[in-house]
Amino acid sequence: MVSKLDWNAFSVLVVDDEVGMQTILKKALSKQFGQVHTVGTIEDAEAIRQSHHLDLIILDINLPGQTGLEWQESIASDSRNYDVIFMTGYAELGTAIQALRLGAADFILKPFNLENMLQAVKRCMDRRLVERTNFVLQREVEKNNPIEMIGNAEKTIELKQMVAQFAPSNAAVLIEGESGTGKELVARGLHQLSHRNGPFVPLNCGAIAPDLLESELFGHTSGAFTGAKKGREGLFRVANGGTLFLDEIGEMPIGMQSSLLRALEQKAIRPVGSEKEIPVDVRIVAATNRNLVKEVEKGNFRKDLFYRLNVLTVSLPALRERKADLACLTEHFSHMIAKEMGLKPIHWAHEDIVAMAQYDWPGNIRELKNMIERCILLGKPPVDHWVSLQGDVPLQHQSSNQEQIIDKEPTECSCMPEMDEYPEQWTLKEVEKKHIITVVDLHDGNKSAAARQLGVARKTLERKFKEWSEEIA
Repeated sequence: MVSKLDWNAFSVLVVDDEVGMQTILKKALSKQFGQVHTVGTIEDAEAIRQSHHLDLIILDINLPGQTGLEWQESIASDSRNYDVIFMTGYAELGTAIQALRLGAADFILKPFNLENMLQAVKRCMDRRLVERTNFVLQREVEKNNPIEMIGNAEKTIELKQMVAQFAPSNAAVLIEGESGTGKELVARGLHQLSHRNGPFVPLNCGAIAPDLLESELFGHTSGAFTGAKKGREGLFRVANGGTLFLDEIGEMPIGMQSSLLRALEQKAIRPVGSEKEIPVDVRIVAATNRNLVKEVEKGNFRKDLFYRLNVLTVSLPALRERKADLACLTEHFSHMIAKEMGLKPIHWAHEDIVAMAQYDWPGNIRELKNMIERCILLGKPPVDHWVSLQGDVPLQHQSSNQEQIIDKEPTECSCMPEMDEYPEQWTLKEVEKKHIITVVDLHDGNKSAAARQLGVARKTLERKFKEWSEEIA
């Protein structure tokens, strides 16, 4: 016997003028398919095709009036997003050739063994599942390596434990956090540890036009709206058995929120242009950088949808709250980006890490990754790069958070000589030289740290010292 597969989200239409054949196939296929339609005429079959999304049509060729072959030939090829298995009681070579020319998935002679029919159906559905997988891979290439959350800060460890605890559940999860904190990474981790068999399908709700979002999520039938020449599966069906990640859920239009709520409550979707609902098994993970409680109070987000999505909550810490992870994050991104670019990882000096720990990182992990990529491309460490960019010096954004990956080096000292201690007869150049040397000595010869305090690039100090050594020579 054919092993039972999870075809609950698939739909099939049986077209045969023999009521007995309709009954036999409906009974056999209903055990696996979510929807099984049976009709006896082409007119009824066309009505079903126009109003429902179909994955498979099992079609008798010899029907009263219009034949099955004539019906399929009259339908534009770009409107047929389903497989067709033709049945006939007449073994004519010309008929078989015509059926294959029309793209028949299989051609079965009557009378047939039911097991042979189920095997043909299984081959069609296997191809269907491959198509869905390929669709997901086209949207975003799945990583082969396990999802890894980098860091050992206290809040990072708590986050890892929470993800491991929530993952096995099928309950909806709402991920909250500032932009760039890694919400999709956490969503992927939840999916990977859930052991769900379906794919992980991400969608940025703010990146899809409001009038297209419903079709994107639920799909549409052929002719559902202007330009819909071909039916389409929505992402709910693509993600069947897996996880649908709705990023920036706070950007979803209020009208669309009611449709999403109904889909979550009924565990079924209705494609645009269809009258029938299709059952789906999808776990929802949503993410937002907005305060949804306040959005509910303002009337921008449905309260009932918020409660439906907020069964389990994961709050991601900002990077400024987990600075103990900076060193390992920097090393991780350095090796990953350098490998992708075919370059050598940049060398991170002690003062580089200190400088990064003094910055608040308003763009969070995304900003850190972009900075590392820029440094690798330019071949310079962050201290030189930051200081060389006036107005982008991290010390202008010093963190109020006291958590540091290592102790800060001093940026000021009470033993610095006051300006009136310099002899009045000194020139400005002599005062500058004395002041720079004093600050460098204060930092035990660390010119990067001295440059940060002086507000100049390290290269400026190197040039100054070179000029002074040449004067001595």
